[in-house]
Amino acid sequence: MAGRARPRYAKDALTVHTDPTGLRRVTKALRGAGRRVNLVPTMGALHDGHRELMRRARGIPGSTTVVSIFVNPRQFGPEEDFDRYPRAFEADLEMCREEGVELVFAPDVEDMYPPGFATSIDPGPLGDELEGRVRPGHFAGMLTVVNKLFAIVVPDVAFFGEKDYQQLTLIRRMVRDLDIDVHVVGVPTVREEDGLARSSRNVYLDDDARRAAVAISAALSAGQYAGEQGPAAVLEAARAVLDAEPALDVDYVELRDPDLGPTPEIGPARLLIAARAGTTHLIDNAAVSVVRRV
Repeated sequence: MAGRARPRYAKDALTVHTDPTGLRRVTKALRGAGRRVNLVPTMGALHDGHRELMRRARGIPGSTTVVSIFVNPRQFGPEEDFDRYPRAFEADLEMCREEGVELVFAPDVEDMYPPGFATSIDPGPLGDELEGRVRPGHFAGMLTVVNKLFAIVVPDVAFFGEKDYQQLTLIRRMVRDLDIDVHVVGVPTVREEDGLARSSRNVYLDDDARRAAVAISAALSAGQYAGEQGPAAVLEAARAVLDAEPALDVDYVELRDPDLGPTPEIGPARLLIAARAGTTHLIDNAAVSVVRRV
């Protein structure tokens, strides 16, 4: 139950906390001793993308890294995969040990959302666009749990993958708008050899869906190459690749500015794609340099 002391246990140099109050005391003591605190928020089912986040965090001298493992029910819609979302806690702990992580925070749902919990973070208009249009309410749930993690851990630096680029953008906006004293670091997407972005949901893909999913990263590459021909050419090139893969059901292909505002006529931009391979919803994105056609 929330507020009740929970046991913590250590395997090698790794200590696992389940109680928010207990973890808060530990990180406060670390900061008091002059240590910086890093946070890598995850929903578990860790893969090489998460491993890279841990390595970036562990690369900061004089710091301690906290990895949170919490499948957040508030960012899943009623028809989504909360109950079957992959959970592999012991394997997750093993990866954390391999990467030298000192602290894991693995609370229960009732610890994060005790009875009567009724507060959430409004993501603003961007929360209803792109992924927010496909997954209504997702970003309110995501920002709420990230805000709580920031309040519990009080990290100096927090690390997030660029694969979830809209998530990263909204977290940075929340930190800025609410004056949260944390530095948010975006880490480039880690990919399979064939270009598919690493994702915990990749385990859902059967062989046919896995082959089809590669078209997403191929479409991003095509869009990047078309950047010198202007924004319309970027979208046309990306859509042509996706249209050639009938096993994909595309949710959106959009070109936005780096802050996910309107499509720029020239300069840096972000190409974002979401599609379903079989029943699995996949997202990916890439930076694009747009050159005005002359």
